[in-house]
Amino acid sequence: MMLLLRKLHLMLYILLLGFFFVISYPLLIFYAWDHQKHYKKLVFIRKWISILAAYGAGIRFKVTYETPINWEEGPYIICPNHTSFMDINAINFLCPVPFSYIGKVELLKNPITRIFFKTIDVVVDRNNKRSAFKALKRGEEILSKGHSLVIFPEGGISDEFPPQLHPFKPGAFRIAATTSAPIIPVVIHNLWEHFWDSGLKFGSKPGTVYISVLRPVHSHDNLSKQEISNLEQQVYHSMLKIWEKESNRHI
Repeated sequence: MMLLLRKLHLMLYILLLGFFFVISYPLLIFYAWDHQKHYKKLVFIRKWISILAAYGAGIRFKVTYETPINWEEGPYIICPNHTSFMDINAINFLCPVPFSYIGKVELLKNPITRIFFKTIDVVVDRNNKRSAFKALKRGEEILSKGHSLVIFPEGGISDEFPPQLHPFKPGAFRIAATTSAPIIPVVIHNLWEHFWDSGLKFGSKPGTVYISVLRPVHSHDNLSKQEISNLEQQVYHSMLKIWEKESNRHI
């Protein structure tokens, strides 16, 4: 019975997401014609489609900060853990300034995410070194324009349930090393309890999702490979500490 209710809740969320996307579609198409000019408008629409769908389905977000963040002092590289398709909703809720995602190439097949990854976001085929290189360069370009960048450093959602924080890919830290952009680690604690992975296996349920925003980690250019690896480990262990300490409180 519980699984049936969770499946029905998932259907509600998908219907709401589709509804808000469809009514926004004419504006999205119009702005997509010149997405560089209308970058901020596309980010704004993406933000509110996801927030309205989540809130309509009874999913709320509560954010705590290790230290106050002045988002206007960015751009930043935002590095969240990744356990759910709805991590995008959580980050859209969290971040008050324009930003782009770097995400897997499969997102071009999704009718909702496609228009954003064809315009303001960046796709990467992790099995293609050329694609990965181009994605990193595109990420650097976005930061150079003053826009923040979201990269899920685990590289995807693991099949492991319940999820753990997995070792990071180096991409975000290579970009930090070439741009000197500060990294903001973000831990999304219990979203997997409400909506794990795509939601297809366990469905979804309403409730409050807890998010911890950690102290920015500063970098500088001309880092060696070892220094980039050290930066990666520093961010990983800071997130792992909060994940292990706080996540069980919110389940």
